[in-house]
Amino acid sequence: MEQETLDVIAVGAHPDDVEIGCGGTLARLVQQGYRVGIVDLTDGEPTPASAGPEVRLLEAQQAAETLGVHRRVTLHLPNRRLFDDFEARVALAKEFRRYRPRLVLGLGDRTPTASPDHYQAMLITEAAVFYARLTKWDEYFEDLPFHIVPAYMHFFLALHSLSPVQAGGIVVDISKTLQTKVQAVACYRSQFPPEKHHVLQRIRAFNEQQGMAAGFAAGEVIASPAALGTRDLMGLLFGAGEPKKG
Repeated sequence: MEQETLDVIAVGAHPDDVEIGCGGTLARLVQQGYRVGIVDLTDGEPTPASAGPEVRLLEAQQAAETLGVHRRVTLHLPNRRLFDDFEARVALAKEFRRYRPRLVLGLGDRTPTASPDHYQAMLITEAAVFYARLTKWDEYFEDLPFHIVPAYMHFFLALHSLSPVQAGGIVVDISKTLQTKVQAVACYRSQFPPEKHHVLQRIRAFNEQQGMAAGFAAGEVIASPAALGTRDLMGLLFGAGEPKKG
């Protein structure tokens, strides 16, 4: 069966990374009519409170359904031993070639005292965006046609940071989807049992703070690793199609 294309793919090292970092943005994009997908580089297992990969994968599917995303893919890369290597780059680039997204969202920085897989995922995603566009290399990509990703941006797992806004950062309004995001994160019952529900409260407070910095009830920071430009300043500031005054 021919795969349908996706407008947006968000990439995480583990199931729940994407939900925590940009789940509200994905849910909002779905509401706006875009086709959205998630790629988890690993199944996130083992973890202390999970009974095994099948439990975590079921939680991930429930979270995806909560956000309304159209496709979730789990690659068979090793949790805790995730490294930026050729095989990992090719595996992810295949998904970009298969689903042909217009926007890729990937992890944007290290997470000190948390999993080093997050930084490796950032490197893998950046490389895979490049690999997806390379021609004359079909033998590594199952003859999937090359695909140039028009836009690549970062999301952040920055709950312990006082200032997560990066150069080129914008705040996406998730006022209408913050509750959906928190519900999606809560689907990971193995990771957030009742005694860890304070983390859900921290996520909510963090996104409320980020949103209020930009005048929204809640927000998520998304940043571009490259300079952003616009040919329509008023459209950028006030929305496309905004009528002129006077």
